Amino acid sequence: MAQINKIGVIGAGNMGSGIAQKLAQEGLNVVMVDIKDEFVQRGVDTIKQLLDEAVARKIFKPAQVDAILERIEGTTDFNAVADTDIVIEAVFEDKAVKTDLFKKLDAICDAKTILATNTSSFYVRDFADQIERPDRFVGLHYFFHPAKNRLLEIIPHEGTSQDTLEKSLLLAKLHGKTGIVVKDAPGFAVNRFFVPFLNEAARMLEEKVADIPTIEAAAKQAFKIGMGAFELMNVTGIPIAVHAATTLGNELGDFYAPSAVLKQQMEKNENWDLTGEVDESKLAEVIERFYGVNLGVAAALVDEGVASVEDTDRGAKIGLRWIQGPFEIMNKIGIDRTYQAVQAICERYPDFKMPQVLALQKEKGTPFAFKVVDLDVKDGIAYITINRPEAMNALNEAVFIQLAELFAKAEADADVKAIVFQGAGKAFIAGADIRYFVKKIKADQIDTIVQFTREGHELLLKIENSAKLTIALLDGLSLGGGSELALSCQAIVATPAASMAFPETSIGIYPGLGGMLRMTRQVGPELAKYYVFTGAPLSMSDALELGIVARLVNPAEVEAAIKELAAQGKPDKFKERTIPEKFKPYAVLGSDANVDRLLAGETPEGVDEKLAARMKKIIGFKAPLALKSGNEIINRQIGKTMPEAVEIELDKLAEIFATADALEGLTTVGRKRPEYKGI
Repeated sequence: MAQINKIGVIGAGNMGSGIAQKLAQEGLNVVMVDIKDEFVQRGVDTIKQLLDEAVARKIFKPAQVDAILERIEGTTDFNAVADTDIVIEAVFEDKAVKTDLFKKLDAICDAKTILATNTSSFYVRDFADQIERPDRFVGLHYFFHPAKNRLLEIIPHEGTSQDTLEKSLLLAKLHGKTGIVVKDAPGFAVNRFFVPFLNEAARMLEEKVADIPTIEAAAKQAFKIGMGAFELMNVTGIPIAVHAATTLGNELGDFYAPSAVLKQQMEKNENWDLTGEVDESKLAEVIERFYGVNLGVAAALVDEGVASVEDTDRGAKIGLRWIQGPFEIMNKIGIDRTYQAVQAICERYPDFKMPQVLALQKEKGTPFAFKVVDLDVKDGIAYITINRPEAMNALNEAVFIQLAELFAKAEADADVKAIVFQGAGKAFIAGADIRYFVKKIKADQIDTIVQFTREGHELLLKIENSAKLTIALLDGLSLGGGSELALSCQAIVATPAASMAFPETSIGIYPGLGGMLRMTRQVGPELAKYYVFTGAPLSMSDALELGIVARLVNPAEVEAAIKELAAQGKPDKFKERTIPEKFKPYAVLGSDANVDRLLAGETPEGVDEKLAARMKKIIGFKAPLALKSGNEIINRQIGKTMPEAVEIELDKLAEIFATADALEGLTTVGRKRPEYKGI
C-alpha cells in the first residue's frame, strides 16, 4: 500500500479548518483550499487561535505549533491538490455544489488520488456516480469539532475498491481517529439515532408531555450526558437539526421527519429557552419515550446492516461522548423494558416497525453479547484485533475469552503462517481494565483476580510457544498488560507512534502478566527493574536498539514487514545481546545495591547526580510494597523455567491486591496522586 503523505481539504470553514488542523497535528502535510483568500485566511486564523489556546492549556509547546502550521498550506488554487493522496471535501451541504466540485477535482487530480466527501446528508454513491473514478471515492464523515472528536465514519459505496477502503482506514489511524465502517445509508450510523433524539425532544414539547427543563433533565438522566437535546441544538444550530431530520424524513418516512415546533423555532431564528423548573413527576415518562425512540432506531439501523452492534455503541461513546452506547443501555435497563419502550413507539408511529434484532433478543431472554476482538485472515496472515478503542483496548474478561477463542481458531487454520495481534484506534492495549480490579477487591473476590491472571498467563504462554509465528503490532500506546502481551509474542513490529511502559507500581501493584519476567530475559534484571520500577516509557527506537522490537517501520510499511518476518520464520527473542552504552546508567540504577538504597529512601550511587536525584524522586511516588514485591519476584525468577517463573509471579498476587496501597492506587487513577502507606 502506498504511503499517505499529502492530504487536500476543500473548504476552510469550521469543519474544513478543523480537519486540516488535526491532520497537520499528526504530522501530515495538508493543502487547505477555498474559493476566496479571505475564506482561506479565516480558516488559518481559526486554526492559529485553537492552537494558541492549546499552548495556554500546555497541550502543545510554541515550537510544536509552529511545526503544525508549517504543514498547512492555504490557497485558492485548486491545482495545489493535484498530487495529493486523498482530497477531503468539507463544503456546505448543497448537493449541486458538491457534485460540481468533485467533477472539477476528478479532472485536476492524479489517478492515484482518492476523493472523499464529508457529507452528513447525502448518499456517497450519488457523488461517485458523477465522476470517472468511482472506485476511488469514499465518504469520510467527521464529527464536530474534528480537531478534537476522535470518531470518523468511513462510508464506502458499492463501487468503492478495497484498496480505497484500506487507505481510508489507514488515514483514520494516521491522524488519531477511530474509524468505523458504515453502510451508505441515510444518516449513516450516528446521526441515524442522534437526530431522532433531538426531534423527539421537540415532539414531546409540542405535545405538552413536559416542558424544556424537564425534557432536558430526562435526557441527561437517561443517557448520562452533559447537555440535553435543546441545549445541543442551541450549540450546534437549530437549522442543522431541521435539515438533518428533513433529509431522514424524505428517505425513511414520517417518523424521522422534523416536528412542526422544530421548524417553527428555526423560522423564529431563536435559541430554545432552557430556563425553568424540572417537573420530577414527568421524568419517568419522558425517559421511556427517549429510550423507545433512540434504542429502537439503533436496533433498526443494525437490522438494516448499516453498522454493527459494537460500532453503533462505539459511535455513541466516541462521537457523542455518551457513557454507554445504545446496546449497552439496553442491557443495563433490561431487554424486556427496552422492548416495551420500543413497542410503545411502534404504536405511536405506525411507519416505525419493531426491529427484528430486538425482537429476537427478547425471545432469547438474554442481554446482547458484544464482540470485542476480531479475526481477519489476509494472504496467510491472521490479524487479531482488540477492538475496544473507546476504552483504549483495556483487557477484561471478555477480551481474554475472545482472544483465546480467536487465537485457537487462527492456530487451527492450516493456511495461516503468522498471527498478528493489534489494537484498534490510537492504542495497542492500555493495560488491564482497572474497574475490574476495583470491583473484585471491594467484593472481597481477590481469588478471582488471581484466577483471571492465571488464565491470562496460560494464553500468553500459548502465544509465546505457538508453532506459528506470533507478532505484536505496536502502532500506539501500550501499557501494563498490553506491553506484557506484546512481549509474549515471538516478534514485535512497531511504528514510531508506539511506546511501551509498565505503570503498575504507580497504582499500587506490580506487572502480573510476565512483563518483569520477559523484560529480564531480554535486557537483564537491572534494566528490567529500571523500567518496571519507574514506569518510564520505552520508545520504539530504544526498543529496537535493545533488540525488543524486530522491525520499526512507517504505518504504510507494516504489512510488508510482517510478510518479511513470516517468511523468515521464528526468531530467538531471548538470544544473548549486548546492552548499548546509553542504557548502562539505567542498568546501574537497577543494580541490587541501588535498588536497596532506593527502597530505603536513599539516593542511588554510581551515576550522574541529576539522574540519581531524579530516580530517587520518581521512586518516592511509587507504591513501596509493589516495588519490594517486584524486586523480590525478579530476583527469584532468575534461572527458573518459564512455568516456574510464572508461578513465582502468581504466588504474590493475592498478597499485593489485598494491600491498602493497591486499593488506594487503583481507585485514584486519573483523579489525584495516591497516598501510599506501605501497609
